[in-house]
Amino acid sequence: MHKVRTIGLVLTLILSLGISACSSKTVETKQPAENAVAEKPEISKEQGVLEISTVRAQDPYLKFDEGESFDKNAVYDAYEKDTGVKIKNQWVVDGTVDGPQFQEKLKMAITTNDIPDLFPATPAQVQQLIEADMIQDLTSVYDQYASDETKEFMQKDGGIQMKSGTFDGKLMAIPQTGNPFSPQLVWVRSDWMKKLNLPEPKTMQDLMNIMEAFATKDPGGTGKSYGLALNKKFDEGALGLVGFMNGYHAYLNQWMEDGQGGLMNSDIQPEMKEALRGLQELFKKGLIDPEFAVKDMQKESELIFSNKIGVLYGAEWTPAHLAQAAVKDGKVVQEWSVYRLPSIDNTEASTQIELGTSSYYVVSKKAEHPEALIKLLNQWIAVDNHPTPEQKVYEYGNGLKEKGNNYWLLSPVMAFNLSSNNGEVLPKAIETKDQSLAVTKDQKTRYDRAMKYVNGEDITMWWEYLISGPNGAVSNIPYLKEHNLFHQNKFYGAPTPTMVEKREILNRKRDEIFMKIIMNQVSIDEFDKFVTEWKKLGGDDITKEVNEWYAKIK
Repeated sequence: MHKVRTIGLVLTLILSLGISACSSKTVETKQPAENAVAEKPEISKEQGVLEISTVRAQDPYLKFDEGESFDKNAVYDAYEKDTGVKIKNQWVVDGTVDGPQFQEKLKMAITTNDIPDLFPATPAQVQQLIEADMIQDLTSVYDQYASDETKEFMQKDGGIQMKSGTFDGKLMAIPQTGNPFSPQLVWVRSDWMKKLNLPEPKTMQDLMNIMEAFATKDPGGTGKSYGLALNKKFDEGALGLVGFMNGYHAYLNQWMEDGQGGLMNSDIQPEMKEALRGLQELFKKGLIDPEFAVKDMQKESELIFSNKIGVLYGAEWTPAHLAQAAVKDGKVVQEWSVYRLPSIDNTEASTQIELGTSSYYVVSKKAEHPEALIKLLNQWIAVDNHPTPEQKVYEYGNGLKEKGNNYWLLSPVMAFNLSSNNGEVLPKAIETKDQSLAVTKDQKTRYDRAMKYVNGEDITMWWEYLISGPNGAVSNIPYLKEHNLFHQNKFYGAPTPTMVEKREILNRKRDEIFMKIIMNQVSIDEFDKFVTEWKKLGGDDITKEVNEWYAKIK
């Protein structure tokens, strides 16, 4: 069951190929035997079936089998049969959970205290619900009903995501977990490096030399080339600014340790000024598309696809995006290599990451059976990580076979793996052609796809080889973990009062001045004025509130 994330037009490609673009769902726990059956709950006659209401968004990628709907479907039937939990929908809207229709209807339900028994909530909504005394403390329910496998699974990130759902020592929300260890990497046209006899980038200066060579020597033969692909959205998963900034030890929109026991905002640190200075220099040299500020990821990618840019920063799924042009007519026409982030100095670059989740499951104070949430969670974790053949109903429906319906989206409770050992397993398995090394469902799928490329059976699987193969994207993750090169945001609480009021204004001012500096419309010294203004316009108040929160959770 692969978690779908919207990333522009590349989503269609990723869905059709069945990959998980932004989160790996590989199991780190010891796996039961292949024919293991998820532990069935004891449903006593006295207890009977537990009925629990929820609210749903009908994702556009969910398609129902004939005769089925949100109110009656194979997945809901399976949960009732296997866990004793009957799921009822209080309402269903079109779109996604984070889409405007769902959020507006949920906002109204919270305002009128007409919430269902179980539903997903944002961090801000969790805080609002706690303050209104509308949701239950799940501490004892979780302790009593969570399986040993669930308790182990939910702690795989060291317990940070579970801690983020805990308020004043009470577990008020269960996180929809995800793998936070998704690095930014730098991708370079290796065929162009070979053509121009350029060494692989080991430092930021090496990478800048490559950018300049690509822009001035035009290895794509287009008549006009640039050095670095950027788009208007700074934090985009591919073609964004984050990876470049991290190379200067600058981090976008994070809270980091201040060296005095507190936290400080990353956007206003001296390292950010130097990163902006570096980008401004690239722009002045003509190494950045002068129109990048008005282009989204797909529009800017047209320059990559048409051989005008050969360097970009992006997440591990980037090859799935590049495949739109890299593979044509049965041939690989663009060759790419991936590298860890080069650093501007002798200190290795860390790649910034977030908590790994932004959605939580909560239970209404009025719900009679809060344990139903935990039973659904147990079943999802068991089935998603070691399904029996019969349990494929949770992924594919009654047909038990993939047909593009995305039936897994029907599950009202989900938890995705908090860590992955793909980087240790897949490159070695693919290099040695040892299928036995691939243990989890995700590893087996990725191994099979990559080997189709290796064996010449399906050249379009090039993208999977570049993700999972030797020297592929995931091969860099073990090194990053071993050397502690993941820079995690230290603030994971609900938005503070001043954040709610001022953050949007502050971020808009930040983006405006950063863009002007990069495009050389203002002096780099405007950064210092921005810092002063940021503090006066609410930044200092937010910093105080963040540190009050930090003092409580340490």
